[in-house]
Amino acid sequence: MSLLSAVIPCFNEEESLPLFLSEFDNVCSRMKESWPNLSFEVVLVDDGSTDDTLSIMKNAAGNSSYGFSIRWISFSRNFGKEAALYAGLQHAKGDYVATMDADMQDPPSLLPQMYEILDTEDFDNVATRRKDRKGEPPIRSWFARQFYNLINHISKADIVDGARDFRLMKRPVVDAILTMSEYNRFSKGIFGWVGFKTKWISYENVDRVAGNSKWSFLKLFVYALDGIVAFSTTPLTIASLLGILLCFIALFMVIFIIVRTLTFGDPVAGWPSLICIVTFIGGVQLLSVGILGQYLAKTYLETKHRPIYIVRMSGESSNE
Repeated sequence: MSLLSAVIPCFNEEESLPLFLSEFDNVCSRMKESWPNLSFEVVLVDDGSTDDTLSIMKNAAGNSSYGFSIRWISFSRNFGKEAALYAGLQHAKGDYVATMDADMQDPPSLLPQMYEILDTEDFDNVATRRKDRKGEPPIRSWFARQFYNLINHISKADIVDGARDFRLMKRPVVDAILTMSEYNRFSKGIFGWVGFKTKWISYENVDRVAGNSKWSFLKLFVYALDGIVAFSTTPLTIASLLGILLCFIALFMVIFIIVRTLTFGDPVAGWPSLICIVTFIGGVQLLSVGILGQYLAKTYLETKHRPIYIVRMSGESSNE
């Protein structure tokens, strides 16, 4: 008998969560027809929601009509999706573990195809990616593509453009991810960094079934910076190279000014260009200090050894 766990991070998903559970129940019923020895559980993680998400979780756990068991966890506050994913993976008991969103942008209907791949082919996990970015603002799509190109060039994290957090993993992959207990988490990079044989499947972009996205452009931008800092030291190298380059440029300019003064006797001209140069160098210095500050801040947070999340309450059902 094998167990498939679905880890569902939730933040203010009171509208979409009941719809997700209903659809997941339908998928479980279809999968049990093909794989009678497969059972299911759902691990719901309430990431400090301010609506009725937690109440819906509790009610769902007491609903004996579902064809799967439910385990729910509620954080003491909002710790972020990365913390919720990590908590869900820690509490999942399945031989196979899926990570997916409650908004139905990760279609549960793909699970039978994903499970069949792991059951019949030599892969350790099945990951999903969107075929396109239909419905997404053009400027956001452009920045997303540039981010994926950049991080794959400067790090060893293999992140596919359009990759979702929706994937189905065998237990060894989950165990490997759980060994990476860093405070500053970037799951897309962690999934790629741990390796293992991955099969990618594509699907058309799906709109949220209810509610609004919690990810603004600014939040996505900060998340991208966190990913770069977490999986690459290239920005530090760039800052160092810029410093060396500017030293050589400054030396050349000193020699040029000396020769120019001795030749033409005009040391005052060029004040506007001097101001531009000083401003440019000052900007580069601030950029380099900012890069160093990002790495120092991440190191500072790691050395404090704070918990990734704090559980306020939890519960479970035993529905089969």
